[in-house]
Amino acid sequence: MESNQLLERRRNRQPAMPARPVHAANVYDIYPAHDIGPGRILLGHRAIAELLRSRRTVVVDGYPGVAWQVLREQLTLAWQEFGVTSEWIDVATALRPTVAIEQLVGPSLGGDDPIFGTAFVGDLTDFFDQAVLASLAPSAGADVTVLYGSGAALAGWEATLVWIEVPKNEIQFRARAGQPTNLGNPGEVSAKVAYKRNYFVDWPVINRHKQALLPGIDLLVDEQRPDSPSAIRGAHLQEALTTLARTPLRARPWFEPGAWGGQWMKEHFPQLPQDVPNYAWSFELICPENGLVLESDTIALEIPFDTLLFHDAFAVLGESAARFGPEFPIRFDFLDTFGGGNLSVQVHPRPEYIRENFGERFTQDETYYILDCERDSEVYLGFQDDIDPTEFRDALEHSARTAEPVEIERFVQKHPAAKHDLFLIPNGTIHCAGINNLVLEISSTPYIFTLKLYDWVRLDLDGNPRPINIERGMPNLYFDRKGARVAEEFISHPEVVDSGAGWQVVHLPTHADHFYDVRRIELAAGEFELMTDDSVQVMSLVEGGSVVVEAGGRRRRFQYAETFVIPAAAESVRLIAEEPVKVITANVKPGRGPL
Repeated sequence: MESNQLLERRRNRQPAMPARPVHAANVYDIYPAHDIGPGRILLGHRAIAELLRSRRTVVVDGYPGVAWQVLREQLTLAWQEFGVTSEWIDVATALRPTVAIEQLVGPSLGGDDPIFGTAFVGDLTDFFDQAVLASLAPSAGADVTVLYGSGAALAGWEATLVWIEVPKNEIQFRARAGQPTNLGNPGEVSAKVAYKRNYFVDWPVINRHKQALLPGIDLLVDEQRPDSPSAIRGAHLQEALTTLARTPLRARPWFEPGAWGGQWMKEHFPQLPQDVPNYAWSFELICPENGLVLESDTIALEIPFDTLLFHDAFAVLGESAARFGPEFPIRFDFLDTFGGGNLSVQVHPRPEYIRENFGERFTQDETYYILDCERDSEVYLGFQDDIDPTEFRDALEHSARTAEPVEIERFVQKHPAAKHDLFLIPNGTIHCAGINNLVLEISSTPYIFTLKLYDWVRLDLDGNPRPINIERGMPNLYFDRKGARVAEEFISHPEVVDSGAGWQVVHLPTHADHFYDVRRIELAAGEFELMTDDSVQVMSLVEGGSVVVEAGGRRRRFQYAETFVIPAAAESVRLIAEEPVKVITANVKPGRGPL
């Protein structure tokens, strides 16, 4: 009953991924899965309990946000059916006092700032009283003793190790419903406060902990459906990861409405719930939050995408793994303004600013690829030639005080947008997507560091003003990116760099500040082979109904607007077209990335 109540309190119109998702044919798939062969995934508490029934000691670790009490109750009941007694020890009893944890993480949370903090550099051990942790010991009286909770493996027990996953979007949906999702904070906090804490503290800490544990995990459980979890044995997980690191991948996307959101995705992705006002974003490939779905005998199990990098970053990224480590460098996402509104007028931090203020290793350098648009669509980019920084700031601050609109075109240029244009937005560049665009945003991976300067005097979907960041935004702007220079330097000028019978490769040069490059493969029909050149290739079908992709000995079909990844270790990828198609591919420029 409690698990059903928790599901009812999960605040989002998108349902949790089903245990056996339906894959609609010939359309964009919201539950893309990777078949790992039969007999690899278990379903339900009873199956998990049966696997663990003969283990004397079990350590169950995992992400904050797991419904630990539901897991405990359901496994206890299942073991009772087998005649097995169990004792459960909550590792949270070894956490340091709440006040001490607040003091520990406080410097990373940015004070009263509603959005930004600084990456926490400590370890999970910092959250625990080491003496109390060392005192936790298995029971002599129960058939099975379970030490459970985030950080349980730190107790050092010789035990079967179970890791509990819950997708990052599910953690956020639970936080919105008032569920606790932060380390050492069982109380109810706002979803925005919980997210900031997760982004800057909890997820980095738990990821480092999980990366160290990954080779020794005996059983991994996907708990996004608390009443029907799926699980995979550690050996089968390792086998699946090794295969995935060399074959075509697609992350499971997830979608969010927003103040400026549009109707394009609702129309083109029919599997999505339609009873929402709009969809503003699709997280197509934002590695820190997307997952990969494994499937066996139609049963699905989701793991975070970055688990693959923890397993073998060099196979996935190639030569750039030495610089990026387990951080996936490129992200793809959709921004939908069809029938919606303009994005905020914004800027992203300069590299030194994001390092010093937010603790990120590299910054948010973007491009806007126009996947679809109306005839009158536009993109705001760069300053007018006569820009006066003081006058601009005064106008922004006056609007923030009085809620009076800014005549933004006095200061910022507008450029017509057409399908397949690429607008270049390196850090420090003023920009904004206008209405009636479906933007494929190709970017470096940091994804929350948008410094909003002006938001058209509108409210968010909850009726509250959206945060404006004039104080932070102004010192990050390059005011010399203005006038005629903008069209020449910040709008890509395509060039055909290779061609053959029925195909051509179009280079869409990025800015010198971008560490990634973009090409478009245009195929009338037939086949085209692309070498990975020891770099991950992030691709999207931007025109045409579908394309067949062969890499690493596996063949998959991808539909229009689907994003997919070819790991560097695949060495080559073959595109097979049955109709005219266009495929965008982005890769890390040789030798580029954070030092």
